[in-house]
Amino acid sequence: MKKLRNFFRGTYLGLMLIFLYAPILVLMVFSFNGSKSMARWTGFSFKWYEALMHDSTIMNALMVTLSVAVISALVATFIGTFAAIGIHSMKKRPRAVVENISRLPMVNPDLVTGISFMMLFAAMGIKGGYTRMLIAHITFNIPYVIFSVMPKLRQSSNLLYEAAMDLGCTPMMAIRKVVIPDIMPGIVSGFVLAFTLSLDDFVVSWFATDGIQNLSIYIYGIARRGISPKINALCTIMFVVVVALLVFINLKSINEERAAETQRKKLSITR
Repeated sequence: MKKLRNFFRGTYLGLMLIFLYAPILVLMVFSFNGSKSMARWTGFSFKWYEALMHDSTIMNALMVTLSVAVISALVATFIGTFAAIGIHSMKKRPRAVVENISRLPMVNPDLVTGISFMMLFAAMGIKGGYTRMLIAHITFNIPYVIFSVMPKLRQSSNLLYEAAMDLGCTPMMAIRKVVIPDIMPGIVSGFVLAFTLSLDDFVVSWFATDGIQNLSIYIYGIARRGISPKINALCTIMFVVVVALLVFINLKSINEERAAETQRKKLSITR
């Protein structure tokens, strides 16, 4: 019975992974197809990657996407981290209320968020398409950063902050030198999540922007004529970069945890 249960468990896991990653694998394979059509394979080729590098429209959309993603993720991480620290320091009842309010944008439909931004920017007279997109991305990224940092704050001890204050630190110095390093894995997770969400967003960008294109808007515009293999090549590059980034962050986190565990064992032996 145990072997049968393990077999079905492994089969379920395998089917789930195939279901999730088979479409991406197909996209990656056909990014190397010599033919423009995905109906037939004509041979291995890098020509679509070369054509991608020479397509100024896609490159401009990529630069807008990356710059908005990086800037919005950095600003949202800064604001969200300090917001999470402030929420965590509240009393139990107001903390629960503010925490639930901060989660509302995460479950709010993107359509509602996008239309709200469009009306807000029109009312405030903000015209710059890049500025509008950047403000929108920063705003919807902040709750995800708070959501990533809060669990680390709950795991952390308030005694660290109080001990730093007793040793002569100012409140800001205690946060910067003690609290921030202690919750750094949550901050990094929040940054990566915000960066990925900004890369992926379409609905909010579509309503918030004013004449500027990121990749999602550009791909939506050409989808009616058929997706070019250059887009397959671009998506393959982005997928590989994101996977490499996640692997690097996870390995670094594992090595830091092992080093901290080794240090704790040395201290216990010394005592």
